[in-house]
Amino acid sequence: MAGHTVTRAQLSEAVYQEVGLSRNESAALVDTVLNEIADALARGEMVKISSFGSFSVRQKGQRIGRNPKTGEEVPISPRKVLVFRASHVLKDRINRVAAANKTREPLKTGVM
Repeated sequence: MAGHTVTRAQLSEAVYQEVGLSRNESAALVDTVLNEIADALARGEMVKISSFGSFSVRQKGQRIGRNPKTGEEVPISPRKVLVFRASHVLKDRINRVAAANKTREPLKTGVM
């Protein structure tokens, strides 16, 4: 896996390069889209982006956890978690790129 992270600034630069808006307009557009997604999730709505995936918020109930250091049982409070489910289009694209980047098959060991 590559250790590269895509930042908000890089997304803004990509919009600037592809769409032709000014850098300030591109940054504002990216911020508006990300804020709208965050606001919709905060309201409990599902966000579906065609050919990419869907984001939703799921409620997790209270449960008993264990402190790994002491072994003591600790209650874990109910909370909301963000869930992302990739679309089949995105999964296929990732797998195609991974297959194209594969340089060679692993060496097999054993008797011939």
